[in-house]
Amino acid sequence: MSDSDEVRRLRERVAQLEAELAAGQHLETREPAGRRESWRTVVSAVLITLACLLAPLSATAVWASRQVSDTDRYLETVAPLAHDPAVQRTISDAVTRQIFAAVDLQAITTDTLNAISRQGLPPRVTANLQALSGPLVSGIQSFIRGQVDNLVASPQFAAVWRQANQTAHASLVNLLEGRQGGALSAQNDTVTLNLAPIIAQVKDRLVANGFSLASRIPVVNTSIVLVQTDSVTKAQGLYRLLNTLGSWLPIIALFLLALGVYIARDHRRALLLGALGVAGSMLVLGVALTLARVFYLNALPAQVISRDAGGAVFDTLVRYLRYGLRAVAVLALIVAAAAFFTGPSISAVRTRVGLTKGIGYLRGRTESAGLSTGRVGAWTFAHKRLLLIASVVGGALVLTFWSRPTVSVVVVTACVVLLAVALIEFIGRPPAGDARPSAPA
Repeated sequence: MSDSDEVRRLRERVAQLEAELAAGQHLETREPAGRRESWRTVVSAVLITLACLLAPLSATAVWASRQVSDTDRYLETVAPLAHDPAVQRTISDAVTRQIFAAVDLQAITTDTLNAISRQGLPPRVTANLQALSGPLVSGIQSFIRGQVDNLVASPQFAAVWRQANQTAHASLVNLLEGRQGGALSAQNDTVTLNLAPIIAQVKDRLVANGFSLASRIPVVNTSIVLVQTDSVTKAQGLYRLLNTLGSWLPIIALFLLALGVYIARDHRRALLLGALGVAGSMLVLGVALTLARVFYLNALPAQVISRDAGGAVFDTLVRYLRYGLRAVAVLALIVAAAAFFTGPSISAVRTRVGLTKGIGYLRGRTESAGLSTGRVGAWTFAHKRLLLIASVVGGALVLTFWSRPTVSVVVVTACVVLLAVALIEFIGRPPAGDARPSAPA
């Protein structure tokens, strides 16, 4: 073997050893990195899952602290019940029963007819008067019922309803916080309503409208059972917890979601899955409210309140909670859609390219017509990224500080943000001599 062959063989061997050594070092450095990546994935998944679990509790906490505990918002919430036919019918029946129980119409009618008979009337006339006793009682009952129905259906009853609820609101908060006293009370898993405040106000209204017979109604201090179930104590504990957390729980949930997205290796994919998880949790909350409505109606005593009235009361009390969860669900779906269409999938890329080409085509037609953005377009192109971020942040701030964002508010805000993005893409153009293509937003 010549010296040149030996040198070549040694060089090949040295190169082989160097390659093996480099491969060994790469595996040693790659394994810890792989472990770090796996830990990032696990921690991100845990944080995003916790955020999704806290999302429905956050919506419920905001509803409990703002809609239930606040007197003005509570009165605004229950105000439509004064115009609900089922609730009006229930109140009218309850008040009418109390009037009939407090005033003996049969005895009053009989005494009146006997007094007339003693005025020296002929026996035939006296007999006819006694025969009219039953129809007179029925007529008076119909008259009273009609007066109560008219009062409950009148615009004046809305003021009575508001005043009664304003008085009862403190009792409602006491009930939910486990304290007793007021119109509402809860003992031994039974919720009762004291009718005295409502009947007293209706009595005053009847007397003021000329129905003097109502003045004979004594002070009624009676209570009726509204709910009898073992879930009352659980509801009180849940309310105290949610009211204590108040507005902190949404901040915690949002922080956990943002931290999970930040820790994740693929931020866009983590945001997509987190947004879908939040939307799913809102769907679960909606199903839970539907089941709670069924349980509530099943717990209502049939002899006290009808299912129609009970359903109207439940739907009215939780309607802002439903509005909130729908708004959050729609917002989460919009965020998920944004995360998807900014991704590397073929459909997302094609969509972005198509929109960019469309905006570029419109810009070209505008410039061919002699219209140009000039320096504004050059400045917009130079600060495009900052302007896009400002548009998204502005939309987020609008939804954050909106007192009661609904689905329409979320959709309109998203459309305004999309319009702002399209305008930025349309106005922004490279300065003269810059051949760089405008990247898809």
